[in-house]
Amino acid sequence: MTITAVPSITNGRLVVRGKIILTGIPDNVVITPGKAGSAFLGATSENAASRHVFGLGVLEDYQFLCLFIAKIWWMIPRVGKSGREIPMETQMLLLEAREDSALVDEDSFDAPDENKFYILLLPVLDGSFRASLQGTASNELQLCVESGDPSVRTSQALEAVFLNAGDNPFELIKDSIKLLAKHKGTFHHIENKKTPAHLDWFGWCTWDAFYTKVDPDGILEGLKSFSEAGCSPKFLIIDDGWQETANEFQKEGQPFVEGTQFATRLVDIKENSKFKSYGPDGSETNLRDFIGTVKKRCGLKYVYMWHALAGYWGGLLPSSETLKEHNPKIEYPVQSPGNLGNLRDIAMDSLEKYGVGTIDPEKIYDFYNDLHSYLANSGVDGVKVDVQNVIATLGSGHGGRVAITRKYLGALDESIDKNFRDNNLICCMCHNSDSIYSSKKSATARASEDFMPNEPAFQTLHIATVSFNSLLLGEIVVPDWDMFHSNHTTAEFHGAARAIGGCAVYVSDKPGKHDIKILKKLVLPDGSVLRARYAGRPTRDCLFVDPVMDGKSLLKIWNLNKLTGVLGIFNCQGAGSWPLKEAVHDLPIKHSQDSLISSHARPSDVEFLDEIVGKNWNGDSAVYAFNSGNLSIVPKNKRFQVSLDVLKCEIFTISPVRVFNETLEFAPLGLIDMYNSGGAIEDIMWISKDLSGTLKIRVRGCGRFGAYSSTKPSCCKMDIEEEKFWYNHENGLLIIDLQGGCNLRDLEIEY
Repeated sequence: MTITAVPSITNGRLVVRGKIILTGIPDNVVITPGKAGSAFLGATSENAASRHVFGLGVLEDYQFLCLFIAKIWWMIPRVGKSGREIPMETQMLLLEAREDSALVDEDSFDAPDENKFYILLLPVLDGSFRASLQGTASNELQLCVESGDPSVRTSQALEAVFLNAGDNPFELIKDSIKLLAKHKGTFHHIENKKTPAHLDWFGWCTWDAFYTKVDPDGILEGLKSFSEAGCSPKFLIIDDGWQETANEFQKEGQPFVEGTQFATRLVDIKENSKFKSYGPDGSETNLRDFIGTVKKRCGLKYVYMWHALAGYWGGLLPSSETLKEHNPKIEYPVQSPGNLGNLRDIAMDSLEKYGVGTIDPEKIYDFYNDLHSYLANSGVDGVKVDVQNVIATLGSGHGGRVAITRKYLGALDESIDKNFRDNNLICCMCHNSDSIYSSKKSATARASEDFMPNEPAFQTLHIATVSFNSLLLGEIVVPDWDMFHSNHTTAEFHGAARAIGGCAVYVSDKPGKHDIKILKKLVLPDGSVLRARYAGRPTRDCLFVDPVMDGKSLLKIWNLNKLTGVLGIFNCQGAGSWPLKEAVHDLPIKHSQDSLISSHARPSDVEFLDEIVGKNWNGDSAVYAFNSGNLSIVPKNKRFQVSLDVLKCEIFTISPVRVFNETLEFAPLGLIDMYNSGGAIEDIMWISKDLSGTLKIRVRGCGRFGAYSSTKPSCCKMDIEEEKFWYNHENGLLIIDLQGGCNLRDLEIEY
């Protein structure tokens, strides 16, 4: 729960639940009480300016996790113990405190959770200003507020940092986002949004398969190869490469100029020549015809098209005849000192040089509506809108970065609502808080930088990043953990993560390059996936450790299904290094005894298990290991050991043992040949019959259904038809062979 004791500043110290969090607080720092024990930190200045950096006080000896914008498009996590380790552009700061002492040492990580509480600081949007946090070499925590427009100035930011505390870090973040959403009124919590239907179906994105060379023949070849492999996608993203664009800075016959590709501009809202063809009789085949063909021939339910928030990377071409009604003008991005102080990005550096063809924010809706209505009339079901954070660098003359972001995103939401069913929008490259706290309708967004199949050192960073970023993003959108390749050295690693991430499951395989064994662990025969209920997040004991570079920690990610929990454990050590942090491991990856890392897990690593059980739980859980097939009964807080090599993982289904008829102990596991087996179970009930009874389980899918049962059943039936089953008297593992379709059905187990 979230604690309601109000934070206060006394004698230059910030005190939260009796703990001194910051010391040496300057007199210009102010605190304003909020709802439910929360507060806002802010500061005042004698002078008005478009950018301020305020000292908030000294932060020392607190274990922290922060999420910060490392590159202008993307957040990554960082852990540490003092203010000097907090990077520029920090957008979330979570502190761990202890009731007995604020000081945390290396030997205290196994202290009982009840001795801990958590303090959350969220730099937010304050009027026209966007806030972020950063540390100094003297451990001072600083607040940066900026408008992004020299003419938009202020001398105070009173609601720049939201402050709250609680005993459960996940409840704390959720409650805080809900309080903020209600107070600010500029964004909504994910529970108040409509989620796109594509999330529950297997998909294919064309990007890594073709990059910008995508064309209809390649798409048809790819869909055919999936079908022949036995796993057909139900949603398709036609990524960058379908639009009519022009690069003014690359002259024909001249050597390629690196960077100009990002200044390429949109010429027309309609498809390029690759998606048009002409018959001998002069008849034209266009995007509408192609979409109709692939849906009918390949059984696709949803087709999404890619475009950038500004139309294309370099915006719209001002000289385009077909776009002149939108009156695009070249404007030049200005990056904030925070962006420039972290990682530079070639795309932004290029756009600063060549400019972006922008549309007046007051008229951007007309462009989106023209584009989306054309796509919708062509049979397209939704869009992936990329390169979003660039808009925040174009705020000068438009009221600042917050104002222009809200105009663009509001117009985008309005157009999506008008032209597409089911809020079919995927946002991308949108991690700045201008976008996060302006997200009123968009319900899914990419959680990290791209999956990069040719970058071995990025694979572990990807999994760690999406899980940590989901702590914040998962309260506002359904985080999209990106595509991956099923036929790749890290396919099992990525596939298992997607299965427990609560995210869309889609790949970017090249035609004919599929690993059907991996795909069948993710996708049911009808193309649906067993998606977990929430965003996958690191377990409580992983929040303040570095699973990529500390050389000793495994990454544990938890999630819930309707009746079971799921716990994924990943060895992300020794295969990559965080940017902006000194590497401590040599590359390339080395697999040896030295790379084997051991850690502990327990059923209670899955939060809120008791909420899915009800009253008939005895506190034990059936723990089923996907790879080894081992089943054991483990008390809620009892630890078990897990050892993994680099880039290896194990998925544990955690199913609370329910007691029926006073003597029968039972725990459903689900489809045990799927990574997230418990996602197949919808409901369970006991029907008594004198001294016997029947368990009725609502289940979807086919294959091997597993459960722990303390007693061997007399028979098992699916929709009245008797099914084969096997029972292991030693460990109580019951396996039933479910035949038939993937629709919801009733499995009856008689005792």
